[in-house]
Amino acid sequence: MHEVDLILTLTGGLAAALVCGVIAHRFRLSPIVGYLVGGILVGPHTPGFIANQGLSDQLAEVGVILLMFGVGLHFHLEYLIAVKRTAILGAIGQVVVATALGTGIGLASGWGLPGGIVFGLAISVASTVVLLRLLEDNQALANLEGRLAVGWLVVEDLLTVLALVLLPNLATGESFGAVSMAVLAAVGKLGLMLLLTATAGKSIIPWVIERADRTGSRELFTLTVLVVALGVAVGAAKLFGLSMPLGAFLAGMVVGRTEHGSRAAAEALPLRDAFSVLFFVSIGMLFDPACLVHTPMAVAATTGVVVLAKPLVACLILALLGHPAQIAFSVALALAQIGEFSFILGSLGLRLGMLDRTAGSVLVAASVVSITLNPALYRLAPRLERWTHRLKDKRTRQHSLEPVLSPTPITEDDAS
Repeated sequence: MHEVDLILTLTGGLAAALVCGVIAHRFRLSPIVGYLVGGILVGPHTPGFIANQGLSDQLAEVGVILLMFGVGLHFHLEYLIAVKRTAILGAIGQVVVATALGTGIGLASGWGLPGGIVFGLAISVASTVVLLRLLEDNQALANLEGRLAVGWLVVEDLLTVLALVLLPNLATGESFGAVSMAVLAAVGKLGLMLLLTATAGKSIIPWVIERADRTGSRELFTLTVLVVALGVAVGAAKLFGLSMPLGAFLAGMVVGRTEHGSRAAAEALPLRDAFSVLFFVSIGMLFDPACLVHTPMAVAATTGVVVLAKPLVACLILALLGHPAQIAFSVALALAQIGEFSFILGSLGLRLGMLDRTAGSVLVAASVVSITLNPALYRLAPRLERWTHRLKDKRTRQHSLEPVLSPTPITEDDAS
C-alpha cells in the first residue's frame, strides 16, 4: 500500500479537515479548530484511518513555504525597515522571557537544564501559518499591526535559525570558541543570502517571471511561480542553512516588486490554501490526548506561558515603545500561539538527546490549545482597548475631582 500512501494521506486528511471545518463553522468557531480536530481523527492516537505522518509533514512544509512566499509578495522591504526597532526589540525581549519561563517548567518537570532551555526556546516562537492566516482572515495583514506582527515574526525566525545552528554545538559540549564560530558562520550565511536576494535576485527572478508571462500560458506562469518559491526556499536551506520558509519569504519580496506580483499571488493562492490546511492536520495528528492525563500541570503551565505570559510581555514592550493600546493588544494576541518552528526545535532537541519525549507531547498539546484559542483571543483586542480607555477616563475624572472633593484645611484665621 506504500504506493498509494500519498493519495490516502491527501484524501483522508483533507476530507477530515473539510467535515470538521464545516462543523466548526456551524458552531461559529474558527475553521482552524476543525482542521486540528480532523488531524486528531486521522492520527495514530485515535481509532480508524491513520494517515502517513511523514508525508503529511512534508506536504505541510510546502504549505508553509507557499504561505511565506505569498506574504513576501505583499511585504516590501520598506515595511520591515519601518518597524525594525519594534520588531527586533520586541522579538528578542519576548523570546528571552518565554525561554526563561519554559526553562523553569522544564526544571520543575525534571527534564534538566538543557531540556528546559530547548523547551523554552520552542514555546517562545509563534507559528507562521497561524499568524498569517489570522491576519488575512481579519484583513489586517497590510495594516500597521499586521506589518509589526510579520516583522516581529521574521526576527523570531532569524533567532530560530540561530538556535538551530547552536543546539548541535551545545549538545556536544563544544568550547566557547567553537560556538562563537558557529554563530559567526550563521550570521555570515544569512548576510550572504540577503545580499544575493537584494542584488542578483532583483535581476534574475523578475527576468524569469517576465519570460514566463510572455509565453501567454497560464500553466507555465503558475509553474514558474512555484519553481521560484520552492527553489529559493530549498536553496536557502541547502546552501545557507537557513529555514525554507524564510527563503520563500525573501523570494516573495523580490517577485512582489515586479509588475507581475499581483498575478503571482493569485496563481499561488489555491495551492497555498490547500497545503496550509494540511499543516493544521499534521499538528492534530501529533496530539496524544493521554498527555492531558499524565502531565496536566506541565500542559497547563506551558499553555499559560503561551497565551498569557507571552502576550503580556509583548504588550508591555509595545507600550514602552510608544504604540497605542489597540496596536499593542492586536500584535500581542496575534502572537499568542506556537506552531511549526516550535516542532522543528523540539524535534532537533529530541534527536540530540537534550529533550525528553514527554516534553514533546506537552509541546504538541500546548500548540493545539493555543492555536484553537488564538482567533478568539485576537477578537478580544478591541474590547481590551475599550476597557483600557474607560479605565484611563475614570482615573482622569477621579484626579480632576480630587481638589473639589478634598476637605479644605482649617487655618488659624478660620479657627479664630
